[in-house]
Amino acid sequence: MLEEERLTRAIEQGMKLSKRIYYGKGENNPSQNYSVVSPPQQQPIMDKKLSAPSSSSFSNSYSSYLLPTSPMVYAVISDPSIVDNPDIPSFQPHIHGKCVPTALIPLHMKQISMEIECFLDTAFVTVIGVWRVHCVKRNRSCFCRLIVPMAEQGSVLGVKVDVNGREYTTQLIPVDENMDTGKLVKSHRGGFLTPEMFAITIPQVEGGSNISVKINWSQKLSFTSGQFSLTIPFKFPEFVTPPVKGNSKIEKITLNVESGAEAEVLGLKVSHPLKIVRKQVGRLECSYEADVSTWSQNKFRFSYAISCTAVSTSDILGGLLLYSPSKQDLDKREMFCFYLYPGHNQSKKVFRKEVVFLIDISGSMQGRPLESVKDALFAALRNLNQEDSFSLIALSGETFLFSSTLQLATTETVEKATLWIQTNFVAAGGTNILLPLSQAMEMLSNIFDSDSISHIFLITDGSVENEKHICELIRNQVAAKGSRFPRISTFGIGIHCNHYFLQMLALISKGHYGAALHPDHIEIQFQRLFTTASSTVLANIVVDELNHLDAIEVYPRYIPDLSSGNPLIVSGRYKGEFPDSLKISGFLSDVSNFTINLKPQRAKGIIALERVVAKKQIDLLTAQAWLSQSKELEEKVAQISIQSSVPSEYTRMILCQTEREIQAFESVGLQEVHRVNLEKLVDSKGRKIILLRSLGYGFGSIKATAENVFPRFGDPLFPDSASDPITKAASTFCAQYCHCCCCMCLIRTCSHVNNQCAVVLSQFITALTCFGCLECCVDLCCDF
Repeated sequence: MLEEERLTRAIEQGMKLSKRIYYGKGENNPSQNYSVVSPPQQQPIMDKKLSAPSSSSFSNSYSSYLLPTSPMVYAVISDPSIVDNPDIPSFQPHIHGKCVPTALIPLHMKQISMEIECFLDTAFVTVIGVWRVHCVKRNRSCFCRLIVPMAEQGSVLGVKVDVNGREYTTQLIPVDENMDTGKLVKSHRGGFLTPEMFAITIPQVEGGSNISVKINWSQKLSFTSGQFSLTIPFKFPEFVTPPVKGNSKIEKITLNVESGAEAEVLGLKVSHPLKIVRKQVGRLECSYEADVSTWSQNKFRFSYAISCTAVSTSDILGGLLLYSPSKQDLDKREMFCFYLYPGHNQSKKVFRKEVVFLIDISGSMQGRPLESVKDALFAALRNLNQEDSFSLIALSGETFLFSSTLQLATTETVEKATLWIQTNFVAAGGTNILLPLSQAMEMLSNIFDSDSISHIFLITDGSVENEKHICELIRNQVAAKGSRFPRISTFGIGIHCNHYFLQMLALISKGHYGAALHPDHIEIQFQRLFTTASSTVLANIVVDELNHLDAIEVYPRYIPDLSSGNPLIVSGRYKGEFPDSLKISGFLSDVSNFTINLKPQRAKGIIALERVVAKKQIDLLTAQAWLSQSKELEEKVAQISIQSSVPSEYTRMILCQTEREIQAFESVGLQEVHRVNLEKLVDSKGRKIILLRSLGYGFGSIKATAENVFPRFGDPLFPDSASDPITKAASTFCAQYCHCCCCMCLIRTCSHVNNQCAVVLSQFITALTCFGCLECCVDLCCDF
């Protein structure tokens, strides 16, 4: 079952349970005692990027609407008898049995605010909200689950929860195989529920309590036609609005854009009524605050452009920032960051392309993944210019070639390629990357046109045993052929492929990397990668003067081309005196030389800058650590991760519970966690620590690839559970929520018989579904 479907069913069951809550006469509907704010019966139009994945059993518009479109908190209900209004207790007919799986009741929201800080190509989002457990009896408690939808490339930076004198705070600790986890709770209480939804569970929250939540995450800004843009889920359903009238509902949004050195923010467009508070060179501040009758009904969207009047050559904008490390930074070297923007000129000519597509059609790609890849390829072929040339290679245990030589991308040839794809893309066999990759390089080996760039696009969902050998082979080829070597852009699907192998392959060849962790995201994510990689406006970029510095370290080591669809950001560390200017040169598509001189500007008070470059450094260094198997690099990644609060493969997030009266504890640092037994740490500090699920991609699975396992995001975060046959017998949806005599008699009978009889009765209950009995009960007893 898809995690989205599992989540939706749990919320749908919670909505039915919420019918038991009595708010008093005169609220919402005076003619009913059991009044509740019900969701609309029709699903509103949803953006493709944020809509729920479709499936044959997951097409109901009402169910799709229940998926979170904003930060939400839910009461996790396993015992339906605890559901009641904590302020106005009412007579509740007793319900036998448990909710298996658990039901999720959306909590009422009392306050919400959001702050967005944008710098370079990254946005840092902070959401602060207050929710109330309005659906559990005053002296009873339940778990509460926070779910935050975000973009697939989002990174959770921290969560802080305050409830009833208890504080829960997330921290990152380094991964150590020999670490004694002791009393750390290892559970399904935190992690990514889907590639776009982060979830965390807070234990034992009493009915009537207020839950204050603060969550920080980062998202990459989209860049199209010279405009940065972002969409943040901020659309709250009607049923989170408290039914009691007259209560103040404060909604606040703040947007700050830091444009860099001597740059100006232009053409800001926002979906909500923000007003400009302050505008100056390099920064724009906007805000909005109101006492609203209903919470935001729209996703928060904004876009803007950057104009750099100080340095502008051939419509390419640039800037250079220098900044000093913080006191907590173990690496005391100075830091620098320079960036190039492709500008606003959409008529700018791009390099001609010779393209070879390598597509994995192994057995694991069967179904939706392969169909999505086909659609993505069709779109990519249509976007080739007539003077471009291409070929296709399908790879599995063997290879299939569309043509052994490159073909011009005429309308007729593209139509033939489309037909060839439809005929030959049949998912079967294993995965072999080296042979087709060698064939693609051979196709492109005799091309020496100075106004063209060769590209290889590799799409795969699997891992292979010779990945390190492939990287070394490509590195040697690049060293021999230099800038004429094809750019290899890689695209990973699911978690069974080694994303760090794909990143390293792209890094060595100055290509680009993209990923889709969910099959429904393949088409749009690959189109984004193809646009970025194939729209080169400045190639073979060289940076002078840096070699004169001491202990210089540059990220990325191999500087990629500048694309019209993506800014170029390069950062690093150094010792010594930074030069008065930085000369950057390359070649434009008309084969003319390009040179830009960037004057350094001292960055002051730009905290987000460290996190922007930290994310890029972590990804690059992790790929290098995987290739070299260097423990020193792994520890360096962990150090950067902990200092910047950006998750990595070599750190794990923990949830620390501390009583408010206990003095604030010190952060668990890189050195401390290796030295201190975490079991003793729990006891001595008077706190509980929950180990959350890894937030990284992992390094793929050769075993899953060999067995052609369907690509997926990961194990269910909140799996179904049933401890005994009687619970299973009582877990039927009808038995949970309706009170018709036939079902209640069966459940009462189950509670007085042995396990064998319980199994027989559970099978009998299930058999009734064939005759529509359960459907009838649901319609009669649980209809809204």
